[in-house]
Amino acid sequence: AMMQILSERKEKLQQEGIFDKLKTPLPFLPNRIGVITSITGAVIQDIIHRINDRCPSHILIWPVTVQGENAASSIVAAVDGFNQLAQNIKPDVIIVARGGGSIEDLWAFNEEIVVRSVFNSKIPVISAVGHEVDNTLIDLVADKRAPTPTAAAEFVVPVISNLTYMINSYNDSLLSRINQMIKYHQQAIGY
Repeated sequence: AMMQILSERKEKLQQEGIFDKLKTPLPFLPNRIGVITSITGAVIQDIIHRINDRCPSHILIWPVTVQGENAASSIVAAVDGFNQLAQNIKPDVIIVARGGGSIEDLWAFNEEIVVRSVFNSKIPVISAVGHEVDNTLIDLVADKRAPTPTAAAEFVVPVISNLTYMINSYNDSLLSRINQMIKYHQQAIGY
């Protein structure tokens, strides 16, 4: 019965063009990352740990219920709430996350009000619900789908050591090129 409801809901939303939303690119180096999840599970710790390992960033956590009858409205309040924050504290990207589970456990992420809230978000949203095999309707409307919550943390920030290496490499190339140009112009004027 749940699969039938899910199929009908998906078809209805697809006919409305909800899933055809133009995907917003994720910011390369966000100043603030909003995370919508339960604060009692391992998911939040995994996300915080992975972000801090890769590129420590300011993380705003909006605790929600991720399962049960109040979960959908809790998730909608969080997505809408992040979008309504003042510009100077608004996150640059939102991760909506939950660990794996049965279709019943993940049902809140298939609710129409949640799908519409993610669709209407002006902030890019990463759906990080469940594990690789789990699929929900917000996966189809989010700007990016992560196979796991930990992967979402990897998508949202680069590895700082890689950035440092790249910047140093560009700096070395630039200095080398400047020195070459100086030598060329010195020879040209007979210095």
